[in-house]
Amino acid sequence: MHQFALNIQKLLILSFLVCIPLNVFAKTSQEVQFKDITITTSNTHLLLFGVVHNSNQKELTEALYSGIPMQFTFYVELLRTRSNWPDEKLVSMEFNHILKYDPLKENFQLEIEERKNRIYTFATLDKAMTTMNDINGLKVIELSKLLPDNSYELRMKAILFKKTLPMNLHYIVPFISMWDMETDWVTIEFTY
Repeated sequence: MHQFALNIQKLLILSFLVCIPLNVFAKTSQEVQFKDITITTSNTHLLLFGVVHNSNQKELTEALYSGIPMQFTFYVELLRTRSNWPDEKLVSMEFNHILKYDPLKENFQLEIEERKNRIYTFATLDKAMTTMNDINGLKVIELSKLLPDNSYELRMKAILFKKTLPMNLHYIVPFISMWDMETDWVTIEFTY
């Protein structure tokens, strides 16, 4: 009977030790999500600002340094909502932020499509990722196309770390599919 109690005690201790890393992992893993979302207007356009949080992962930065570019694909939709009628889609956009590392120059090059494919150069990964995660003043629609006193819904989503290997090499290197992450759709309702 004494041996049975010792075996139970050992089993409980082993179970406790196995569960500790699982709990630590569950608490430290964070979802990729949009934060700090703002919709405002300029003199001529409806503007969108937002930041993707928790997108910088160790495996991805290692791949970036080895020559595999990071690509974030952003989706933005604007709908005019109407009661008793189907919603009217006014805008549907898709644009990319593509980050590459140049080992010869030891810098990062970031192409931002919504800024007319402008390429920015950064000395550090932190500065490059800050700009890569940012939607800064995106012109969604001209104000003249919005009807006053109507309800609207702006939706946005990002797919991060999409497979970017050339010539379908992602079929040969299957672990890259584990990098795909995406945010949930974020919806903001407003009246203009």
